[in-house]
Amino acid sequence: MLANDVREYFFNNSESVILLFRLFSVKILSMKIALLLSGGVDSSVALRVLLDQGYTDITAYYLKIWLEDELSFLGECPWEEDLAFARAVCSQVDVPLKVLNLQKEYFDQVVSYTVNELKKGRTPSPDIFCNQRIKFGAFYDKINEEYDKVATGHYGTVEEKDGLFYLKRSPDPVKDQSYFLSHLSQQQISKIIFPIGKMMKEDVRVLAEKYDLPNKDRKDSQGICFLGKIKYSDFIKHYLGEKEGDILEKESGAVLGKHKGFWFYTIGQRQGLGLSNGPWYVSGKDLEKNIIYVSSRMNVLEQKRSQFTVCELNWISRKPSTENLSLKLRHGPRINNCTIKWLDTDRLEVSMDEGDKGIAPGQFAVFYEGEICLGGARIV
Repeated sequence: MLANDVREYFFNNSESVILLFRLFSVKILSMKIALLLSGGVDSSVALRVLLDQGYTDITAYYLKIWLEDELSFLGECPWEEDLAFARAVCSQVDVPLKVLNLQKEYFDQVVSYTVNELKKGRTPSPDIFCNQRIKFGAFYDKINEEYDKVATGHYGTVEEKDGLFYLKRSPDPVKDQSYFLSHLSQQQISKIIFPIGKMMKEDVRVLAEKYDLPNKDRKDSQGICFLGKIKYSDFIKHYLGEKEGDILEKESGAVLGKHKGFWFYTIGQRQGLGLSNGPWYVSGKDLEKNIIYVSSRMNVLEQKRSQFTVCELNWISRKPSTENLSLKLRHGPRINNCTIKWLDTDRLEVSMDEGDKGIAPGQFAVFYEGEICLGGARIV
């Protein structure tokens, strides 16, 4: 009977229903959106996609986090070029742009973390905390509740189901940024829009041409977001200095060369060792003696690890509903099947189907159920 009543209402009141639908659509499209605009192609296309979708109440924000004042002598920080492109993109469509200086917050919450992890001989992941603590942390705090949603040019998707918001991988396996978004909270992710999240990178480039964006030919940025063109090794040297130590072959103990401090190296590293008769890979570190251990390619392949422990768990929407998951150990297309075993409330033992030569303390393992990114944890 109820179903018949509903059908009869829709039949007799079709104009009212259409009006309600239009009003609802207007309400959605009139949402106030803060768009994080970096000056790159992805966030610029994201802005134009939102406008094409009918959103009009958009304010773009450029976050100034470069360390150009403190580290200017090390190299070029292109924030002025980035800002010029951001202004040109906004001017093209008459969208207001605000510059927000978060350098202090970035140093306190991301740079300091990076330096402290290096001191402990661990491998930091600053981009994970840039998203958690700055783009969707300090920025949220600055704008308070002024905006309904925050949009960015990240590759990933957010879907709501039964009152929970889920982060899902992008269809582009190379550009997918769910690894870097894995430490967001339910509250943070509930306010996010990823306008290009379901696109392939080549499609974004096509749209950049279609929109004739001022930065349409600009290359993608590489490396750690706050360094710009500054070399990571120069950044480390500035904060931790240099201290000569031995490079030893792990299997024989033979001295193969010298290094300038264990903090410059991470497990699995191949480049920058300066050794002949290679390839050689970093396979271990002795922090007290400032020794770097290396192994040949053959020995490293034999030493691939498939089991490790993680702590400091962060679940975005819910804990795993199964022990059979998949994971990423770093940003990129490679994903590995794994099983987990709970050791206590904040520690997991992880067993992968395939070993990896680059598992290093301090890195993050990010877990997935199908396309859903559940969250991540620090490798012990």
